[in-house]
Order: sequence, then C-alpha cells, then structure tokens
Amino acid sequence: MPLNNSLLPSMQYDAVIIGAGASGLMCALTAGDRSRKVLVIDHANKIGKKILISGGGRCNYTNMYAEPANYLSGNPHFCKSALARYTQWDFQALVDKHRIPWHEKTLGQLFCNQQSSDIVAMLVEECRKSGVTIRLKTALHHVSPLDDLSGFLLDTTLGAIRCTSLVVATGGLSFPTMGASGLGYELAEQFGHPLIERMPGLVPFTMDKQWLSHFIELSGVSADVIASCNGQSFRENVLFTHRGLSGPAILQISSYWRPGNKVAINWLPGLSIKDWFNELRESKPKAEIRSVLSDQLTKRLTAALCTFGELQALTDSGCKPVNRFSPTELQRLAESLESWEVMPAGTEGYKKAEVTLGGVATNNISSKTFESQNQSGLYFVGEVLDVTGHLGGFNFQWAWASGHCAGLYV
Repeated sequence: MPLNNSLLPSMQYDAVIIGAGASGLMCALTAGDRSRKVLVIDHANKIGKKILISGGGRCNYTNMYAEPANYLSGNPHFCKSALARYTQWDFQALVDKHRIPWHEKTLGQLFCNQQSSDIVAMLVEECRKSGVTIRLKTALHHVSPLDDLSGFLLDTTLGAIRCTSLVVATGGLSFPTMGASGLGYELAEQFGHPLIERMPGLVPFTMDKQWLSHFIELSGVSADVIASCNGQSFRENVLFTHRGLSGPAILQISSYWRPGNKVAINWLPGLSIKDWFNELRESKPKAEIRSVLSDQLTKRLTAALCTFGELQALTDSGCKPVNRFSPTELQRLAESLESWEVMPAGTEGYKKAEVTLGGVATNNISSKTFESQNQSGLYFVGEVLDVTGHLGGFNFQWAWASGHCAGLYV
C-alpha cells in the first residue's frame, strides 16, 4: 500500500540501486556522472563478489565479438539496443583509462593480466569520483511506492530511505554461497512483472552411475570437441569430472539443454571422419582402430570410448583392424564418432552454474531505459532479467551495457 508523504524520512536519494555487482555499479557510476545523488545497497560484505571470482580470479570482463546472437532470451531483440549503445569497446576504453593490463585469450575473451579486483577497484573509483554512496551488509525488508507517484520508500537495516528511482540489480540465483538470492524476482512480482522459468545456465552435467563407473577414471581428461543440442553447437573443450562432464563446450551447450535431451559430441571436429577412414584403409590397412584413434585422441580416452556402448560392439573394443570394416560399418563408425550421444542425468545446479537462465520477463520493460512500464521509476538491469549470455565475457558485457543505459535515465 502506498505510504503517506508525512512519514517520509530525511534519507533521500535520486536513485537507490539494489546490488553492488557489475550492473549495479555501472548504473551507479553512470547516474553519478549526471550529478544524481545515488545510493548502492547490498546485503553482502564485499563489493562485486562475482566479479572477484570470475575468470579464475582474472575476470573475463568482456568479449571482442559480443553481439545479440550471443544471448538467450524470450525476446531476442530486447538486448540489441543496449549492446549497440554501450559496446565492448566502450568498456575497454574504461579499462585502458585506468591502465589495467589485459590480454586476449581464445575466441575474443578479454582478461585482466593480474587480478579481478582490478576491475572492482576501477568501478569503485569511478563511483567515488561521481559521488556515489555504497553501503554493504544492508538488508532490504520492503519497498512501497509513494502515494503521489514521486518514488519509493524503502525499509532497510539502514533505516527508512526515500528515492525517486529504484534499480533492481540483484543478479540471479547462481553461486548461492556468494549471497545470491531471489530478492529481485520477488520485487518484480510485487510490481506485476511475470517471471520466465529460471534454471542453472553455463553449468556442468552430472551422469548416471553406470556411465560414471566406466568413465570416472578419465576425470581431469579434456579434449577439443563439438557439443550439440537442440540445434546449437559449440566447438571448445570437454572435461571429464568425477560427477560427469564439464569444460567450455559443455557449459555452453547446457544453456540449450533441457531434462530428457541428449547431447551429441563430435570427437574429431574439423575432420571428415569417413574420408579419413577410407584413406587409412589404403595407408594403414592392418592398423587397429584404437591405434589410429589414439593418433587423434589420447590413449586413455580412446580406450574408454572403444569399450563403451555402440563403439565397443562396432570396433571389437578397438581391436578390429581398419581393413576388416565394411563400407557400411565404416559409415556407422564415422557417424558414432561424429555424433556420440550422452544423456545427462542432470546438472550441478546453481552452486556450480555461472549464470541463471530466465528471470524477469522483458515484456513491459523498456529496452532503451530499462524502466518498468508497470511502475514509474522502477528499473531492472543485468542478470535478473531474462537475458543470458554465452560463456566468455558476454554476461559481463550485458551487465555493463544494461547498467550504463539505465544509468542515463534514473
């Protein structure tokens, strides 16, 4: 219920931002640069916790090739405006301004040379210069719109706070041990915004006991593959773990996987396997399949593949010579290696997920300002929205872009 103005406290801000993560800090410093009086509150005890642990401690802060095609959303057009108005090069210019050394890894991924805290320190310094106030260990109990539509009254552990604009930058549900919560989703529903089903994204797969009993000895082994599911494919490394499969290729495809789906793995990407086998019939006719496959894969991986499922029967556990295969058998063998199917039992869940799929539906949220069309002065930015990037710096770029664009209007 809206509150009477006579109850308004003395703590008053132009904008209060809930969440001291990537999108919240970017929104804050942008609004501060416009001489807005800005307060950032967060229940955590550190600023930018997810930034600090990202990229193995070196923060994969953006990607050279970020574009709308790298994002999943119920409305694939929603992200286009922000990504065009605040690009990876805009954020890179900020990194260069602060003289943070950086390097490019594979596939356009940009990392700090030293540590993730360099990015946090940069954002905090920009906030300080623009007069932003940041308060940690601050819980938000309740939000009420004011009766004259002039803003909001927040009940917090700091006391009652009034603001004209309220920005929800609370992130998703991934990494609950870092303090992730569903507060942003609760606020969305309070103001009539529907939620898209949420689930862990960019997350390792778990496998059933029978599969693990055969492959668990490969824990730590990786290989360059193409992983495919539901019309999407990614060529990167797969990594065997003690619980199933991980690695960049698996994390990427997990965002497109749903329970009951199979995932296909091509163990020899970039190679026409059928043509290669036909050449081997001429050049190494008596060589065993496990021997020639070991030239492309490791011996341990080859042995495990050739003693499991269809490949075991087809290759006589890898012992069958190349010249003993009929053309039909070679075709089946090529197809098995190009589309080796696994049925994940599930995922490692939010505790290992890089991001949260789904979230606040982008319906009734402006793609230009990020303001709610249901409630004047209410904004949503970053991961809390139904926009999820691929692995490789794309989610950070969404945080920077959405935070910046909202910061121009709060």
